[in-house]
Amino acid sequence: MPGTRVRRRTAHRERRRAARRHALLAVASAVVAIGATAGLIDAGHQDGRDTARPEPTPPPVLQPLPAVPTPTAPAPSASTERPAPAPSPSRTTARPSAAPTPPPARPTAPAPAPRNRLFRHPHSQVLDWVRANPDDPRRPVIESRIAERPAAVWFAAHNPGEIAGQVRAVTRGAAAAGRTPVLVPYAIPDRDCGGASRGGAPDLAAYDAWIREFAQGLGAGAAIVILEPDAIALSDCLTAPERAARFASLARAGRTLRTANPRARVYFDGGHSGWHTPAKQAAALRAAGAATNGDGIFTNVANFHRTADETAYARRVLAALGGPAGLGAVIDTSRNGNGAPAAGEWCDPAGRALGQPPTTRTGESRIDAYLWVKLPGESDGCSGAAGSFTPEYAYALATG
Repeated sequence: MPGTRVRRRTAHRERRRAARRHALLAVASAVVAIGATAGLIDAGHQDGRDTARPEPTPPPVLQPLPAVPTPTAPAPSASTERPAPAPSPSRTTARPSAAPTPPPARPTAPAPAPRNRLFRHPHSQVLDWVRANPDDPRRPVIESRIAERPAAVWFAAHNPGEIAGQVRAVTRGAAAAGRTPVLVPYAIPDRDCGGASRGGAPDLAAYDAWIREFAQGLGAGAAIVILEPDAIALSDCLTAPERAARFASLARAGRTLRTANPRARVYFDGGHSGWHTPAKQAAALRAAGAATNGDGIFTNVANFHRTADETAYARRVLAALGGPAGLGAVIDTSRNGNGAPAAGEWCDPAGRALGQPPTTRTGESRIDAYLWVKLPGESDGCSGAAGSFTPEYAYALATG
């Protein structure tokens, strides 16, 4: 019967449509499952704020720096390369060799200021971006004005068993090139007072052990060590006993590093000209052993104050600190070309520019070097994730 045949054809079409719907649902479910799994795998590699992920061999590959913006006014509370900033580092499995026999104790007089060229690490976020974006119209400017400049190598992970090999890879690479590396140990407990770059070793005993391993990798060549940015200037958040314990640990760290390599110059945290008075900063530096266990101070790390202001400030701090006549200062000039922004603006502020290129020949008394400690283009956390390289920000600095 015609009506029966129509009903049969209609039922058959409905069954086919239902089968197709079930197949599409199955495919969609599979896609969702694959996407969720990929997300879990990717998340499993996110490891926080490592600055450098150097491999013992071949040369290390740097990770984003921790966000380390220091306050622009005497009331510290700040945030990092750094800053850490710092997406997904891979871990090296190499272990350092047994600790060598300690060399004789080094006299308290500072080592001669390094006069050979500064080391540019062959792997960094900006170099990775330049290599991956050959046709980007911003590439020539970013490459020539940022990527080709020597900059600091940060070590922000508390990674006992690995740190000696990571440092050794950098110092050997620098020695082979006849250049001086700038190394930043950044693992003091309670670093950044719980700000954007929080982290570090679980306690000071663990930190002391980590620094001893760090020192094993220093080698025998010239090196510059920027010891724990903000560890002194941003210590007001600690109780008096905690601050005293931290300062004692920093004094031990300076002594350990200088003993391990008498040609390494170790600089202690001097804050910057917009923060503490020279007298207050010098008193804290003295308590942390900077005059007896260091070679000088560093200022302006991850900040924007003009070089002239930092030079005058550093000299006043050194005068108040006392100590051997050879104590000097290094200044972070990576982003201070246009001076400091308005008070309170520290997170990738607009209108900033690159400062003097890194050099150990400043022509200024007691100023040992202008360095790029904070890597230009790595966000404080506003133009991109803290510590991630942001080409828009890098280009703005390079053309500011």
